[in-house]
Amino acid sequence: MGTRITYLETGSQDPFYNLAFEEYVLTHRGTGDYLLLWQNDNTIVIGQNQNAEEEIDRAFVEAHGIRVVRRTTGGGAVYHDLGNLNYSFITDAGEAEKLTMERFTRPVVNALRGLGLRAEASGRNDILVEGRKVSGTAQRLLDGRILHHGTLLFDADPGMVAGALRADPEKFRSKSAKSVRSRIGNIREFLREDMDLPAFWEYLKTALAGAGFVGGGLTAEELEAVEALKREKYDTWEWNFGRSPAYDMMNRRHWDGGSLEVRLSVKGGRITGIAFLGDFLSRCPLEPLTEALRGVPFRREDVTEVLERQPLSDYFGGITTAEILETIFHVCE
Repeated sequence: MGTRITYLETGSQDPFYNLAFEEYVLTHRGTGDYLLLWQNDNTIVIGQNQNAEEEIDRAFVEAHGIRVVRRTTGGGAVYHDLGNLNYSFITDAGEAEKLTMERFTRPVVNALRGLGLRAEASGRNDILVEGRKVSGTAQRLLDGRILHHGTLLFDADPGMVAGALRADPEKFRSKSAKSVRSRIGNIREFLREDMDLPAFWEYLKTALAGAGFVGGGLTAEELEAVEALKREKYDTWEWNFGRSPAYDMMNRRHWDGGSLEVRLSVKGGRITGIAFLGDFLSRCPLEPLTEALRGVPFRREDVTEVLERQPLSDYFGGITTAEILETIFHVCE
């Protein structure tokens, strides 16, 4: 991020609008550094590559009027309420070797430490305080720009988090049977001196933007475009639920880089359709890869040749080529 940071607020607690606002800034503000702070009320936000129905408890969601929306970044499903504060950094991606989570989690960790919290970055994309998760993050790359966003659990309802989301049994198989309540924490619990969320919001805005803070906003024309994007994309069943087609074969594995599910159709020895689902930290849409695999013979050497030509770290984060192949070629087991 540069020395001048334009600060924006969405002015909404509607998740469909907020994600449209964020995407518009990424896709249409092609220069400059931006910080957004925003909140979603009573919402599950699923990762770009997840199967929505497998991530949510449908009966609980309907009983509590919880909205479900898909974001354009990878990672896992999260529950948002007004005890959460979400942040977005949008800036130039720069050189590939600088595209680390740490580049963006560091200022958030430092901001939390400024409140006396023992905060640290952990694992693929988490921020912990005293061993409990208070934040998860994800990224998207687009035309030399990067979106890095995350949620901060300030005073969230852990019962809603536990009830709304399904725990992946593969992911937690080797872990003790601790509840969601014990694995996550609220920032407010750890504060030496109590503050409410509006005060935390004001503190974070200053801490993250620093001396380069500049207030900003979108024009009336831009806001109309945000509303159009909301209607045409984020409000639709096709975007939020319709991205999980049925396939003939399926395998799911959990690797250090995240869960990976492969759904595959093969006809005449060639791949006719393939989908990759999971909470892996993709930074780019997977369509170029799945299109490249369509029509390829279903043989390890042919698939390997296609994979080796692709920017797999942008698609799958920390999941390796060998792990992708292992998942693909064990779909019949």
